[in-house]
Amino acid sequence: MRYNRQIVLPQIDLDGQEKICRAKVLIIGMGGLGTAVAQSLCGSGVGNLTLVDDDVVNATNLPRQWLYSDNQCGMPKVAAAKEKLAMINRECVIDTVDERLTKPALQALSESHQVIVDCTDNLAARRLNNEVSWQTNTPLVSGAAVRFEGQLFVSIPHTKMPCYGCLEQRFTQTELSCTETGILSPVVSLIGVSQAQLVLQILTGFGVLPVGKLTVFDGLHFQWHSFTIPPNAHCQVCQTQPAEQL
Repeated sequence: MRYNRQIVLPQIDLDGQEKICRAKVLIIGMGGLGTAVAQSLCGSGVGNLTLVDDDVVNATNLPRQWLYSDNQCGMPKVAAAKEKLAMINRECVIDTVDERLTKPALQALSESHQVIVDCTDNLAARRLNNEVSWQTNTPLVSGAAVRFEGQLFVSIPHTKMPCYGCLEQRFTQTELSCTETGILSPVVSLIGVSQAQLVLQILTGFGVLPVGKLTVFDGLHFQWHSFTIPPNAHCQVCQTQPAEQL
């Protein structure tokens, strides 16, 4: 009965909730995006979450990383998150990795999960997550937020749809950090919760999944925009192997 409000949705039903409860989701980065994703998926009944982050909780995190509290400052983020998530849903198994993973370690971890959620804050990490997603055939839900802006991108490997590398190559990306430019707290949480919904859509198949589309949130005008991204024929990630027929 715990998940009755989701089960009564015909698009989810009991079968969908069982898929959610059996799922294993890998969340990379436990900042503002990752904490929002983790809270939503934990509460929704995802059976197993693996949290990856090598940082500790700082007081400057608290305004936008709502999962943490003052008394957790100095704790590893993954340990602090596990402590709080257990209070939300003790049925959810939480595994933690308190280190920055090498590519082989990330590949091995990804192979046992159904979705990778990229909540990192730098381009190098996003590139690595995209490569591993394709190499392990694991769907990727990527999110980013800075200032008043947020973006979402879903990649399903080994299809005719573009990967994050295709997106990156079509736009000039500047390395921007929240420390330098700032971030409005609700924006990062809004993007994180949106990532959580996209994960649930992948797990259960409900709704229309915006695969290969860049979805952008403009917090100054409170508007959403969506852009179709064509595959890049020269992409070194998704064009190195033949795509499966959709």
